[in-house]
Amino acid sequence: MLPKKPVAAALVVIAVAASGCARNRSIPVQLAPSRMTSIGVNAYLWRAALDTVSFAPLLQADANTGVIITDWYAHPSSPGERVKLTVTILDQDLRADALRVAASRQIIQGGQWVSAPVSASTVQKLEDIILTRARDIRRTTISG
Repeated sequence: MLPKKPVAAALVVIAVAASGCARNRSIPVQLAPSRMTSIGVNAYLWRAALDTVSFAPLLQADANTGVIITDWYAHPSSPGERVKLTVTILDQDLRADALRVAASRQIIQGGQWVSAPVSASTVQKLEDIILTRARDIRRTTISG
């Protein structure tokens, strides 16, 4: 039997805490455009994704291709488990289907890292957090 998933749970807790940071700001009367493309992909999704995965060290972050890859991250309270995330922004529009998150998880067994399953709900929760954060950023951006 596999141990509980404290790192995955910690990821969601950290990301939820980060996503709540912009909630107390006043909402402008006019929304900024949903297509913000000063970079190769939607700028709101890009910023939200970077904010959400900022707890882990980055291996790659390319705004032109929309790919963010973290290095392995082990929560201090669970050093025998680690996760690695890949976030891909697929479009220039702020839409739910413009975002894909993939997660890899490993646990220590017999002194070696071995692959372990990642709950689909964990990945879905991270996608939801990024989308909510992107919408919050858009709401707090005054259109010009």
